[in-house]
Amino acid sequence: MNTPLKRSNAPIFWALFGAGGMLSALFGAALVFITGIGAPLGLGISPTALSYANVHALATNFIGKGFLLAVVVLFLWHAGHRIFHSLHDIGIHAGTGAKLVCYGLPLLGTVVASYSLLRIGF
Repeated sequence: MNTPLKRSNAPIFWALFGAGGMLSALFGAALVFITGIGAPLGLGISPTALSYANVHALATNFIGKGFLLAVVVLFLWHAGHRIFHSLHDIGIHAGTGAKLVCYGLPLLGTVVASYSLLRIGF
């Protein structure tokens, strides 16, 4: 007798985890250097590069807005999924409450980041 396959939402979370991991590997260290070391200390980057006017121009540009949204959202989903699966490694067998927290916070962050970037305008 054939049993029907059970539908799962796991591929969605694994895709967000993988995309966030790839993005953080490609851009994470560079973003930390630029925003935390390079621009504040003037190491190869002008201190005015992160001025309000420049960052606002980035956030109002369509491509810049998409990049900012992708970085924030995918980093959040990557972290939430990693934390959820790390709970098992430390002996906490995650149930519904852990899923709600680990995936609810990135969802909330996605909504807040999207709303905030839309409020800035184009």
